[in-house]
Amino acid sequence: MVAEAGHFALFLALFVACAQTVLPMVGAARNNAQWMDFARPAAVIQFVLVAFAFGALMHGFIVSDFSLSVVFQNSHTDKPLMYKISGTWGNHEGSMLLWVLILSIFGCAVAVFGANLPPALRARVLAIQSFIAVGFYLFLLLTSNPFSRQIPVPFNGQGLNPLLQDPGLAIHPPMLYLGYVGFSMAFSFAIAALIEGRVDAAWGRWVRPWTLAAWGFLTGGITLGSWWAYYELGWGGWWFWDPVENASFMPWLAGTALLHSAIMVEKRDTMKGWTVFLAIVTFSLSLLGTFLVRSGVLTSVHAFATDPSRGVFILLLLIIVIGGSFALFAWRGPTIRNTGVFQPISREGGLLLNNLVMTTAAAAVLLGTLYPLFLDALDGDKVSVGAPFFEAVFIPIVMPMILAMAVGPLLGWKRADLRFALSRLRLAFVLSGLIGLATWSLVTDGPFMGVIGLTLAAWLGLGTLVELAGRIRLFRVPFSESLSRLSRSPRSSWGMTLGHLGLAIAIAGMTGAGSWKVESIQTMSPGETVNVGGYDYTFMGAEDGQGPNYSYTRGTFTVTRNGQPVVTMHPENRRYPVRSMPTTEAAIHSLFLGDLYAVVGDADGSDGSYVTRLYWNPLVAWMWVGAIVMVTGAAVSLSDRRFRVGVPQRRKAELSPVAKT
Repeated sequence: MVAEAGHFALFLALFVACAQTVLPMVGAARNNAQWMDFARPAAVIQFVLVAFAFGALMHGFIVSDFSLSVVFQNSHTDKPLMYKISGTWGNHEGSMLLWVLILSIFGCAVAVFGANLPPALRARVLAIQSFIAVGFYLFLLLTSNPFSRQIPVPFNGQGLNPLLQDPGLAIHPPMLYLGYVGFSMAFSFAIAALIEGRVDAAWGRWVRPWTLAAWGFLTGGITLGSWWAYYELGWGGWWFWDPVENASFMPWLAGTALLHSAIMVEKRDTMKGWTVFLAIVTFSLSLLGTFLVRSGVLTSVHAFATDPSRGVFILLLLIIVIGGSFALFAWRGPTIRNTGVFQPISREGGLLLNNLVMTTAAAAVLLGTLYPLFLDALDGDKVSVGAPFFEAVFIPIVMPMILAMAVGPLLGWKRADLRFALSRLRLAFVLSGLIGLATWSLVTDGPFMGVIGLTLAAWLGLGTLVELAGRIRLFRVPFSESLSRLSRSPRSSWGMTLGHLGLAIAIAGMTGAGSWKVESIQTMSPGETVNVGGYDYTFMGAEDGQGPNYSYTRGTFTVTRNGQPVVTMHPENRRYPVRSMPTTEAAIHSLFLGDLYAVVGDADGSDGSYVTRLYWNPLVAWMWVGAIVMVTGAAVSLSDRRFRVGVPQRRKAELSPVAKT
């Protein structure tokens, strides 16, 4: 009965969403306060209903109710409780229910915390948000019912995909979805602004925190996914330019541009139409990612669905939402007027360059991701667009932005003196050049682009510190006064500093891991030693054992450097009998300059020999540290009280005669 109650709650949520879509929108058009106010309780009720439905599905996984098809296909009585819970969203149906749950959470948040929004704008935002939810409710109920029963009831389930039975991947989908779905709020604000024909500084202030929250969650979700691929798949890498990986990366790029563009709307009343356009593009790329993962057009460890009918439904939803929103923008976008003007050499110019680079990079990734699919659909030819293409195209595009990121925060608004800004970066220029030369002299067997990458990372990191030092007037006023200025700095400024500094650290990690990785694959007998990256790995043998719901072969390596012991490592090769699937558990030991990485494979003969893979991954941990710093920066910015109180009054925007009628 719990499952039936959850199913019924989904139907009720659909009816509430339909009412929330229509009544507030009509009320805003007619200036009917009661109809507009209906949106707030409706959003809360919708959240309660979806949360109950999600809880009902989770209950089915926890108690192993194998009469539910989705539980039978993705759970097992021997599975640990943690993975029974994560199994709720570790499948197609459950993950889509998680999608609408998060969509309702954001709508409920606007209803509860959006008291400072104008009633008409809030009503339209919640109506648009609910319109999106209606599409996904129909998708769930018509093609992907998570509460579908099966008779007879099986004695046990088929278990969760062993690759998904991992703590990192247990929280990866919720965090990724908080990013994906979070951009729906920026989209809803954009569509509401187009309907009203009005975008101003207050609108920019309201959009920024939602965009920032979504960007932070998406950054964390992508990081967790790459971290999981690094230690779970056992191939020594962290990013494969897989189409499903790209599906999350594209909205991140567009969302980064949107985040910076919204600043110009709030502070300078310019680029308003472009910001609205970016909000539509960013959420459209999120929906496109959903289509790629759920349609069955891709085969990937990340992709759940293989039913083409689901893909057709999502494609139809994409056409309605994306096509309709761009049509509305084509009609109403020209009515949005900018009042702010600026010179190319200014902070606005730097933010504009950021937007151009980020959107161009997103377009390049989009082209490389979709081109094989289009070619296959047109004439059946199979082509593969992999890492060589993306690295050859993407890296040159973003390099100018990294150069400009150190300069932009030092420029003034409206117009600035570039020579003065560059003069403040003289020390950063010298130090980053010395770091590049030192890298070139110490590491001569790698690509020269690695030297360029570390130089750019140093330039960005040092430039960020120079900007911070200038903001607090370090060494120009007494140190106590600098500390006082530091403590009084707006949290949004702290967020910018942490975001840029985190990106610099992450770029250094990506460069090191991508340029100077050392790999060694061989068969090793007990007592045999292999040198990788200056470290001696001695294979001590392997032993078999039994885990909670798997058996394993655990290898042992002792690692030394110049005869001095460093660490003992224990990689595992696990086998899950329910799914008859093996997984690799790499042993990783992180050092300041890189990771020691060991994998044990299959036995090779009866003499105790095993296939082993050993890696030296320079600076790879810096990527995770940099990502954590960036997410921390987003959280610090979100805590800025300007996003909660003191919202400026809307200024009457300039409209064309058509828009005023």
